[in-house]
Amino acid sequence: MDRLMTLLLDPQFLIAALTALAVTATIITLALPVLEGDTLKKRMKSVAIERDELRARERSRLAAAEKAKVSLRHEPKQNLRNFVDRLNLKNALMDEKTIAKLRIAGLRGQQAIYTFLFARVVVPIILFVLALLYLFVILKTSHPAGIKISISLVVALLGFYAPNIYVSNLTKKRQQSIRLAWPDALDLMLICVEAGMSIEAAFKKVAEEIGAQSVPLAEELALTNAELSYLQERRKAYENLAARTGLEGVKGVCTSLIQAERYGTPLGTSLRVMADENRAERMQMAEKKAAALPPQLTVPMIVFFLPVLFAVIMGPAVIQAMRL
Repeated sequence: MDRLMTLLLDPQFLIAALTALAVTATIITLALPVLEGDTLKKRMKSVAIERDELRARERSRLAAAEKAKVSLRHEPKQNLRNFVDRLNLKNALMDEKTIAKLRIAGLRGQQAIYTFLFARVVVPIILFVLALLYLFVILKTSHPAGIKISISLVVALLGFYAPNIYVSNLTKKRQQSIRLAWPDALDLMLICVEAGMSIEAAFKKVAEEIGAQSVPLAEELALTNAELSYLQERRKAYENLAARTGLEGVKGVCTSLIQAERYGTPLGTSLRVMADENRAERMQMAEKKAAALPPQLTVPMIVFFLPVLFAVIMGPAVIQAMRL
């Protein structure tokens, strides 16, 4: 432990570590836009696969035949499926809320479920083994073995919740993308409906146009268009859209569309009102973030700006005083 503290307090080691961290962050920042690529085609291809699944399922149901098992994504590998099924992880770690969370995060199909369950079991074991190797082999501290094992167990516990944290972050990112593009999608949908297009054609057209701004929203609208074409109850398609996004703005629009279809009110009127409300909500969110900036910048300014400012102002005076 003394050796570790000496190493951490060494100025040369700290400078080298910070330099390596800065270089790594710079390389990642420059390489991410190049490696990210265009995900629109991949996501739209996924929607096409999902649409084919809906078509096959509804045709088989109407024909009173056995439903074909066509997954929304690629089927999980057999080894992964066997591992999850043997340990009965679905009953132990999975429920309806977990499946709903995965859908909101854009992770649909059997492959996402099996991968999530596999990660919740394997990641803690891997982190536990790595922590043991680091504490007993690499670090070689003089602490008792019980403390080292306890630290490794804490690391394993963090690994158990790591998949949930990943899904939560993915959900926030996806919902943020949909929330920002939703008012524009409603404006486009309003134009399509007032031009005489049906709601199915409007959803299809908006899905094609909004993809440049928000790929997740384009995916959800294309899937809703497929459900409107093949589900017996159109209300179910709107409810599925609200459930998959998990946003109050989308839920309100879906409720308005259900009521407009039930009572025969014009769709254009409902869409115009909801578009104005969602646009105002987006503006309020932007104003809220702008109002929160001064308190958030206070600590960084005190920590980073004021010392530099004092050094610039007081530095020449200190130098002159030292020369006297």
